[in-house]
Amino acid sequence: MSRIGKKPIPIPDKVNVSVVDGAIDVQGPKGTLRTAFPPGITFEVHERQILAKTLREDKQLGKFHGLGRSLVANAVRGVTDGFKRELDIVGIGYRAEVKGRQVNFALGYSHPVVFEIPTGIEIAVEKNTHITVTGIDRQAVGQVAANIRRLRKPDPYKQKGVRYTGEKLKKKVGKTGA
Repeated sequence: MSRIGKKPIPIPDKVNVSVVDGAIDVQGPKGTLRTAFPPGITFEVHERQILAKTLREDKQLGKFHGLGRSLVANAVRGVTDGFKRELDIVGIGYRAEVKGRQVNFALGYSHPVVFEIPTGIEIAVEKNTHITVTGIDRQAVGQVAANIRRLRKPDPYKQKGVRYTGEKLKKKVGKTGA
């Protein structure tokens, strides 16, 4: 059995949880999420807590026990608080701006890069170089942030590109003329 899987998930006020066949519906102030969980794992709702249980004692199910619990805990946290990832654009002339449901990037290419914002995700750009990705689904927020970073990965030599806020880069030394 997983140590993480054994922990109960507290249900905050204003959050409704219902267990459907193979998934859990979580409704909260920020929205509604349906989270599927691995087969062999069940969830029970008791007195404002969610408990994850395995159907049988099996070492193979132990690894999915903690995974299922984490997925449901992320859904509960997402509908109450939401998730946020922040990115910084570093480089002369590099910038971004939001136009409707698109983000236009100038990242040193010969053309502007247009990024479509998926449904359920909000993107805000501050000072043309600081991007904030928010939403209620943790996986979607992380994937969108990774896709934006992939548009121009940080260069190890000049440190230019799109990076997560607070990300430490290992700077490589260029060639010397000696």
